[in-house]
Amino acid sequence: MIAAYPLKDFYEESLLAITTERHESHSLIRVDGECALASAADLKSALMEGLGAGKTLHLDLERVEQIDITILQLIWAAGREAQHSGTTLVTRGSEAAVVAAREVGFERLAGDSPLG
Repeated sequence: MIAAYPLKDFYEESLLAITTERHESHSLIRVDGECALASAADLKSALMEGLGAGKTLHLDLERVEQIDITILQLIWAAGREAQHSGTTLVTRGSEAAVVAAREVGFERLAGDSPLG
């Protein structure tokens, strides 16, 4: 028997806090908590808004406790978008983010030096 679950029950509630700051020379997005599918839409909105400002965008993932491949792909896509639009995405990752990125084959977080 196949069980059917409502999407609301299937996907976990977002356990992510996103704060944004705008400075004269750059924008900052600070992420705190668990980055998973449930939080992808919120993070995407923040990234698109930050990139739309046309300034260097700093993405601070130092307080991220857990990150999944969906979020890593979203960050990678934001880095590509920054390159195409002539802006820069600079990321700082927690140990959990760096380990997760390395485990799924990313050589770097967007804008970072190689993960080594």
